[in-house]
Amino acid sequence: MTTTADRHLDRAPGRAETRIASYLLVEYLERLGVEVVFGLCGHTVIAFLDALRQSRIRFVTARHEQVAAHAADGYARASGKPGVLLTHLGPGLTNAATGVANAALDSIPLVVIAGDVPSYYYGRHPHQEVNLHQDADQFQIFRPFCKRVYRVERAEDLPRTMERAFHLAQTGRPGPVLVDVPMDIFSADLAAGAFRQLPAAMAAPALSSATKARIVQALAEAERPLIYAGGGVISARAAAELADLAEALEVPVAHSLMAKGCMREDHPLLLGMTGFWGTPIANEKCRTADLILAVGTRLAEANSSSWDERYTFAIPPTRLIHVDLDPAEIGRNFPTELGVVADAKLALGALAVAARGRAHRKRDGLRHEIAEARRAFAASWRDQWESAQYPLRPERILSELRKAVPEDGFIVTDVGWNKNGVGQQFPITVPGTFITPSGLATMGFGPAAVLGVKLAQPQRAAVALVGDGGFGANPSVVATAMEAGLAVVWVVMDNAGFGTIAGLESMHYGTTYGCMFECDGAPYRVDFAAMARAAGARGQMVTAAEDLGPALREALAAKLPTLIQVPMENAPTPTPGYWNINDIYRKGS
Repeated sequence: MTTTADRHLDRAPGRAETRIASYLLVEYLERLGVEVVFGLCGHTVIAFLDALRQSRIRFVTARHEQVAAHAADGYARASGKPGVLLTHLGPGLTNAATGVANAALDSIPLVVIAGDVPSYYYGRHPHQEVNLHQDADQFQIFRPFCKRVYRVERAEDLPRTMERAFHLAQTGRPGPVLVDVPMDIFSADLAAGAFRQLPAAMAAPALSSATKARIVQALAEAERPLIYAGGGVISARAAAELADLAEALEVPVAHSLMAKGCMREDHPLLLGMTGFWGTPIANEKCRTADLILAVGTRLAEANSSSWDERYTFAIPPTRLIHVDLDPAEIGRNFPTELGVVADAKLALGALAVAARGRAHRKRDGLRHEIAEARRAFAASWRDQWESAQYPLRPERILSELRKAVPEDGFIVTDVGWNKNGVGQQFPITVPGTFITPSGLATMGFGPAAVLGVKLAQPQRAAVALVGDGGFGANPSVVATAMEAGLAVVWVVMDNAGFGTIAGLESMHYGTTYGCMFECDGAPYRVDFAAMARAAGARGQMVTAAEDLGPALREALAAKLPTLIQVPMENAPTPTPGYWNINDIYRKGS
């Protein structure tokens, strides 16, 4: 009879050495450079957890799978490496779905390893099996938003599947890949050398000489050219190349929400963010450009004012050259004169070199025009940045945050005023330090993603700027931060409701029904600061505007996780652009 020890390391004469699959898998992850796995336990993944326990890889356990998924997402953004998520089957995997979908829509590389029912029980409906349409069908739940979903049918397939998963998550347009593993396969025997193949080193696609020359010539000769940067510029770490190109040809730069920080906020050629919550000068310059070079962007609805030619982009008559890693995005939303499948860093770098010293049309007065327009827009909310009112103006919260957080500190937002206001008004000077959920715009992202950011960059400040609605979705993040020893800071902008949606409803229907938190007819606020203290963390309720700055500085110097709760007026973010939902709402009689 074969013993457990024999199965773990079989050295019987005449037989190939075998070991248990889960231990081989964890050693393979170490070889790939995986340092952290985020997740939650479950009976299907205990074998994997035991292998992790004996490894150099850190396992960060969360109290909810969505928290773990967002933390893995934040880790990937701050580290430049794929995040790794471990989940149990059934409710474990469905709880993680929102976080994984958020990563997918923002093109963040994740590898999701999910336990499943024993392979020999498929279709018999063992505990927690999803099988309404197909036996052991849980992996199909992730099909709409994963680059690939794998179900491992045999232990021998696990090594090849894991190699493919890490390859696909990081190549082309990055994104999540799911590997669904029946629990018996984690405990199966595999040849000791089964995990031989590492993902291939990949050369990113670059521009051809002819394409490079064509684009530089077009930018140099255009009367009103513009570079439009998307999140792909940030993920490719291409900020320096972008600035070099813009300066070589004196071309202004506008950007999407995801590309906030693609140039220093004080750069004289930076226009700012476009779209509904953008800046007037960015929208106007995009709309009147005769040529736009768009790089690493899908020209999404919010950034494009619902593609209405009256507000942000008028393509045509504006000519569009679109550079992106994903050919499916080229021509999707606007007619494109030239589509280029290329890495943003390689493309911008090559264009900058080709443009250096190249003659171009004079653009006298451009920098002065940009400076004056940005100054005029900032003047419209300057008083709010200094306001002493209580509950605080949201702009005052941004003002104190910018003064307290080091330039290289991370600002991780959720959704609502924090995301939109930061994108529009908050100065970012170090690329990659603004992290936000854009594509799926998931409430609850910020409080959890900041955990992964801090794990990836432990020596740098990491602050989550979130609403009380977003923080209330999963306050267990405080316990996770305590267990993991992460001195993160949460600033909860507390307007006692889902403020952005309340503003829309009020504007169109004259009510905030279903949007504001109330108890017995009065505004209802949860004391999150007290909740943080109950978890062993630091918690402070701000009671005057002048108290916020000192509270932030103390929090950033502390060795414990800190939650700062800031009662705030529910004031709308300025909206220089357009969103067509405002033309859809109709009020009945």
